[in-house]
Amino acid sequence: MVGNGGKAGRYEFDETDRRILELLKVNGRATNQKIARLLKISAATVSARIRQMEDAKAMKVIAATDFSAFGYNILIAIGVEVQGRPAEDVAQELAKLSQILSINLVTGAKDIEILLAVHEFSELSDFLLNDIAAIRGIRSLSPAIAVDTVKFDFDIAPLS
Repeated sequence: MVGNGGKAGRYEFDETDRRILELLKVNGRATNQKIARLLKISAATVSARIRQMEDAKAMKVIAATDFSAFGYNILIAIGVEVQGRPAEDVAQELAKLSQILSINLVTGAKDIEILLAVHEFSELSDFLLNDIAAIRGIRSLSPAIAVDTVKFDFDIAPLS
């Protein structure tokens, strides 16, 4: 993941940082020595650069899984309208629910948009009627079922 999570301040990536990140995107398990060899720099430089980017929260090396590999076959985008409570507070409570992959505060007709993954439709009613309904301040929900995934790429921050 590249970026600073929306936090104030911005890490300035130089060409060496970009090249290190490109190699880590291809193989997140590449050793500092291998990266150093490919870039013709020292392993200490690679290590220091990675540490600087991590410390600045400009990137982190993670293991990513495909939700369908774990049997999550249904994706649902849900618009959430909030009333009587700050949308950010509602979003923080929604963030505690493990089924939710993404939560965004948005502009427009809805206040929050969430992306939910479930194994089968029978889980949806329980989730909506019990888990979500228990959160104070939710006025309405507008679910939309994903019928096909055209693109799924969690690494969307361009390095150029």
